[in-house]
Amino acid sequence: MQLREYMAEIQKVILLEPEKEAKLWKAYKINNDKNARCEIIESYQPLVFKCVKPFSHVEFVMDLIQEGTVGLIEAVERYDPGKKVAFSLYAVHRIKGRILNYFDKECKGAKCCSLYDFFDDIIVIADDKINIQNQAEKNFLQGQIRKEMLRLPVKERVVLDGVYLKDKAPQEIADIMNVSLSHVYRLQKNAVRRLRGMMAKFMQHWH
Repeated sequence: MQLREYMAEIQKVILLEPEKEAKLWKAYKINNDKNARCEIIESYQPLVFKCVKPFSHVEFVMDLIQEGTVGLIEAVERYDPGKKVAFSLYAVHRIKGRILNYFDKECKGAKCCSLYDFFDDIIVIADDKINIQNQAEKNFLQGQIRKEMLRLPVKERVVLDGVYLKDKAPQEIADIMNVSLSHVYRLQKNAVRRLRGMMAKFMQHWH
C-alpha cells in the first residue's frame, strides 16, 4: 500500500463514541473479544497517521506507519481502562517511541530528530509530577509551551510553529524559508534545547 492509498483509507475511519468505546474495551479486556480488539485498533489508526505526519516526506514513511501501528497494538494490549486515563494519551507515547526508534535507525544517528523527543519529555515530566489527571491540565502545559516559544529567536520560532502547531513537513518549511533542510533541522535542534531549559524551570515551580 502506498501513502496516498493509506490516507484514503484513514479518511474512511469513523471515530468511536465514548459509550461504544467503553463497551469495546470491556468486551476485549474482560471477555477477550478479538473482534472488539480489532475495532479499537482500526478506530485509532488516525492517531498513528497524526504521529507519522511530520515525517511524511521521507521515502520510508510506510515503514514508519507500520512501526507506529505496532506501537498502537502494543498499547491496546497493555492499556488498563480502569486507570481512567484517556487511551489516546496512553497510546501516543508508545506509537511515537516506535516511530522515532525506526526513524533514528534509518537516519543512522543523523540529527534529523522531530519535536517529539522534546514534547514527550514535557509530558513525562508532567506525568511524574501530577499524573495528568485530565485533558485540561495537558492543555495548560501546551499553552505554556506556546508562551515560551514566543521568547525564541524568530527563525527558530518559525520552525517550531510550522512543525508543531501547523503540522508542516520540515522540507516544506525549508522551502518557505528558502534555506536547506539541514539548516531547518539545526534551527529545530537549537529551539528544542532552549525550550527544554525554559520548561524545566517552569516545571520545578508548578504544583
